[in-house]
Amino acid sequence: MSIGSFGRKSLTSAEADAGGHVQPRVCSIGLVGVPFDRGASLRGASLGPAALRISGLADTLRGLGHVVVDTGDAVPAPGALSDPAGMRPFGLVDMAAWATAIHDHTLDSLRKRLLPVVLGGDHSIAMGSVAAAQRYAQEMDKDLTVLWLDAHADFNTPDTTPSGNMHGMPVAFLCGDASLEPILAGRGFQALHPGRIHLFGLRSVDRDERRALRARGLKAYDMRMIDEFGVSALIRDLLRSFDAERTHLHVSFDLDLIDPLIAPGVGTPVQGGLSYREAHMIMELLFDSGLVGSVDVVEFNPLLDERGTTARLAIEMVSSLFGRTIL
Repeated sequence: MSIGSFGRKSLTSAEADAGGHVQPRVCSIGLVGVPFDRGASLRGASLGPAALRISGLADTLRGLGHVVVDTGDAVPAPGALSDPAGMRPFGLVDMAAWATAIHDHTLDSLRKRLLPVVLGGDHSIAMGSVAAAQRYAQEMDKDLTVLWLDAHADFNTPDTTPSGNMHGMPVAFLCGDASLEPILAGRGFQALHPGRIHLFGLRSVDRDERRALRARGLKAYDMRMIDEFGVSALIRDLLRSFDAERTHLHVSFDLDLIDPLIAPGVGTPVQGGLSYREAHMIMELLFDSGLVGSVDVVEFNPLLDERGTTARLAIEMVSSLFGRTIL
């Protein structure tokens, strides 16, 4: 199941009926809320799912013709957290509880033939959502590929992190870092080959992350490459490199990909990000590819937003990812 394969549609951006009229693709979307922000320094991203719901995400997607099911929030089972009050420094035990809940909720949506849009929350939630996409891809005899849209590489580990924050570690977890492996040991997560993860939009990478990225061979597109070659050419070439018949593409979209002048409501803003139209272009090309099978939308912090600017932007980006066009 993906935007393109739902109902065995083709990989074009639209279908033509018998009279030659263009009919947009329709799919069933499952919204998964993750009200979690303890992987970050600043609190507030836990309010992101509620804010996006209130701002009309579901109705906007329904307006494009999609079926939208709000599956509720993924939260740990009672008693799973070592410190429910959240007073102690956040660690692997509580991250494991959250990642397990996110994994199970997202996997349940996928098995129900819903394309999950996982609403964060900080970016550490992708440990659970990507692991669920990996499990489902294996069940469907597909290959999982991850497109990580982010200003940051998120490739720190407990030994290298300058901040100690889990939202800077999910890519290292997905690549099988031994110190993070216990987080989903109970769900049999199998580390992704680094060649299956593509980082796009980088402009803030720590020294140890830079070394690790080179050593592991992850494909990374920084802002120098984007400025030189352009979003359209880079994304098109990347998408062409995937096997359309076998790929389940998970898009993990951190709103700090976009320049903070137009997306102020994020916890770790970095100047010099993508423009409004560049970000839309990525989403439009992803829709055209028909490969997207699961999505994260993360790091939206309503407490830092300005008059709903970032909430509206997030909804517009998700709308483009699901087929909204200018004409």
